[in-house]
Amino acid sequence: MKPYVLSFQEIDKTRLMVVGGKGLNLGELSKIDGIQVPDGFCVTTEAYRKSIENNVELEALLEKLTELKSDDRDQISEISKKIRSSIENLKMAKDIENEIMKALALFGEQEAYAVRSSATAEDLPHASFAGQQDTYLNIKGKGEVLGHVIKCWASLFTDRAVTYRIQNGFDHRKVLLSVVVQKMVMSEVSGIMFTADPMTSDRKTLSIDAGFGLGEALVSGLVNPDIYKVQNGMIVGKSIGTQKLEIRPVQGGGTQELKIENNRQRNEALTDAQILHLAAIGKKIEAHFGSPQDIEWCLVNNAFYIVQSRPITTLFPIPESTDSRKPRVYMSIGHTQMMIDVIKPLGMSFFEMLSESTMDKAGGRIFTDITHDLSSGIGRNRLVMATGKQDPLIQSALKKLLEDKDFMDALPHGKRNVKGGIFTISSIVETIKIHRKNDPSIIEEILTGFEKEVREVDEQLSKLSGDQALEFIRNDRDKLLAMSYDPRMLGTIIAAILVNDSLNKNVEKWLGEKNIADALTKSLDHNVTTEMGLALCDVADTIRRFPKVLAYISNDPADESFFEEMIKLPGGKETRQAFKEFLDKYGMRCPGEIDITKARFEEKPTQLIPMLLNNIRVLESGEHVTRFQKGKQEAKVKEEEIICRLKNMAGGDKKAKKIRKSIRLLRNFIGCREYPKYYIVRRYQVYKKALMKEADRLVNKGVIKNREDIFYLYFDELCQVVKTNELDYSIIKRRRDDYVHYEKLTPPRVITSDGFVPTVGLSSDNMPKGAISGIPVSSGVVEGRARVVLSVDEAKLEEGDILVTQFTDPSWTPLFVTIKGLVTEVGGFTTHGAVITREYGLPGVVGVENATKLIKDGQRIRVNGTEGYVEILE
Repeated sequence: MKPYVLSFQEIDKTRLMVVGGKGLNLGELSKIDGIQVPDGFCVTTEAYRKSIENNVELEALLEKLTELKSDDRDQISEISKKIRSSIENLKMAKDIENEIMKALALFGEQEAYAVRSSATAEDLPHASFAGQQDTYLNIKGKGEVLGHVIKCWASLFTDRAVTYRIQNGFDHRKVLLSVVVQKMVMSEVSGIMFTADPMTSDRKTLSIDAGFGLGEALVSGLVNPDIYKVQNGMIVGKSIGTQKLEIRPVQGGGTQELKIENNRQRNEALTDAQILHLAAIGKKIEAHFGSPQDIEWCLVNNAFYIVQSRPITTLFPIPESTDSRKPRVYMSIGHTQMMIDVIKPLGMSFFEMLSESTMDKAGGRIFTDITHDLSSGIGRNRLVMATGKQDPLIQSALKKLLEDKDFMDALPHGKRNVKGGIFTISSIVETIKIHRKNDPSIIEEILTGFEKEVREVDEQLSKLSGDQALEFIRNDRDKLLAMSYDPRMLGTIIAAILVNDSLNKNVEKWLGEKNIADALTKSLDHNVTTEMGLALCDVADTIRRFPKVLAYISNDPADESFFEEMIKLPGGKETRQAFKEFLDKYGMRCPGEIDITKARFEEKPTQLIPMLLNNIRVLESGEHVTRFQKGKQEAKVKEEEIICRLKNMAGGDKKAKKIRKSIRLLRNFIGCREYPKYYIVRRYQVYKKALMKEADRLVNKGVIKNREDIFYLYFDELCQVVKTNELDYSIIKRRRDDYVHYEKLTPPRVITSDGFVPTVGLSSDNMPKGAISGIPVSSGVVEGRARVVLSVDEAKLEEGDILVTQFTDPSWTPLFVTIKGLVTEVGGFTTHGAVITREYGLPGVVGVENATKLIKDGQRIRVNGTEGYVEILE
């Protein structure tokens, strides 16, 4: 007969399905020498299983639950409540009750207990489920313990637990519950310890949160805890919280909230010696489990007790090192490309086609090994310079590493990995030519060649299939690279970047005005991304003429029948034609377009609806054109003002002539930075049509189940599948599951092979107290309502909103017409959001770490795009 009760000492690694994740870890903890774990036992899942078996009412309710999605909140709440009621009204079987009574008898009649849930889908390596089920503290008396065991069983069906299981794909019937009954620790101080920093994924930094009383005050968010940071046995940071409340046990059972006396509210919860002792305990536990841990601890009479340890599931994985003997350094490519979302395997393969550098993969993102670049004087200078423009927070992290002489000395030397880039000999030669001639007609010459080449590739590839089509794509890589890094186009971009910097420097020196280029780059010609935003506004103006069409697109139409249903409506044909004109030129674009697996606008036109509705709601008909012309006029007025002021200075005619030429060059070429990516995604879409044709053929042959399955294969793997018509489908399933986990992870900008994540915040000398620092990329100061948006299809903006997001790419450009300012977590001076904010004359601050978490949707904020900070005003 299977046991209903197991003591901690009886629990080993094989007992997960018997005692759940929490119980399993407590059993392991109790076996570590020198670690004090309050004694106790687990009421096993067999007791839970027996108690609910043959319950017809419960089975019917569980069946209803399986039909729901995570956003069916009302139905989840209603059914979950009925399930909890059904379980709470159970009468515990006598044999189960007797085993629990025997276990309690070993500890004495007067003992108090913590009664805690332990699910079989809890505290697992990729799904912690922390806090999803209930915990009851200071439970006294056998009858109370038995009652709270049943309450724990019922808590398997709290709304939050049910929703979490649906989101993570766990079957409600297969998740079972054990209950931990553990001697209560009447803690003076308690808290949580992370043996690696869960925010940054830094394995070198141990973090301790500490508060007075029982730990429930801390985990419930009732107090601001002390936060201590420890590295290599040394305290490297402290943040002392003001703690006004603590939770204490009540004599007869249960707990109560108590106000902390004023003279204790700012006291440190732990001494330095206690912090370091606790950190050593944490590292010992981490070593035992073999992975970073999230540990719950208590302090009583200067002794630490561990009441739980679970894996930290949010840590970003370290790219695999080819040489474990020497340290390696990896840099996130996603941050430099403004694309920190996951990239599926096929997308990674095509991204690698664009690079001459070797790529490393981790957590669904791409990194490049910069070890040898950092160990080379030329390489590190080049990296620091380049990252300063792309993402200054990467530059800051690299500078932090360079300060560690011992680490730098340990780096191996070898062939540098980071190659290419825009500063090649041929592009610099072209830059000199462009600077000398300053003739924008070269742009049309370059673009005509690009257009001809893309059409030829499309024509040739459309005639091929199978091996021949994929081999054509493989062999086209050299031409793709040649187009992407065309020295003439790079010359226009470099010339504009250099003149932008020189303009700012000279005008500030001569006239004392900062960032003048921001005012001079409004409403540019030759910016394909801005043109896309204006073109979408044209579509919006067509829709606003036809109320029935507007009502149709406002009601979540399906992509499959989007245009078929539209043309049945008054104005539907006109609207479809407006869409067609837009999609003919911009249909290959989409959010995250550098990943070829992302659905393009032409594949999923409903992606455009939120932006269209924003434009219709916020703008008047034709207002986008008026604003564009107004921006162009403002730039011209500013130019004449600067020239006039310069001419009134000593030697002013010469200075004015120089600045006039610089402004002309800037406006001619600064928008060209958007062209290379535009033509990359144009070519990608030609490739993708061929790839999806092969995917459909594989579906018809039964090799794959869905055409999107090919996204989980690398290009070489896909070539092999197309050649053999054979595939181990478990690869697709495993990778799909992996990507569900990867999507929840935040990639670091820089990470070393031993898990160190160097982070340095940016600061402004003029930054007010409490402001959040970032990188100033577009001058001006603006106040408004923060609209925190994580994806384009969630964007619902009103006039005067300030967009706060993780990053933007060209697909976000139509939103810039309606916003008042921009704040992003990722970016640099030359990235998409920076360029477009300057062109629209919007104050912008990028590189604001954790902006989407620190700034709440709807808060009033002030964005200072001149100095580079954001203030939360309410």
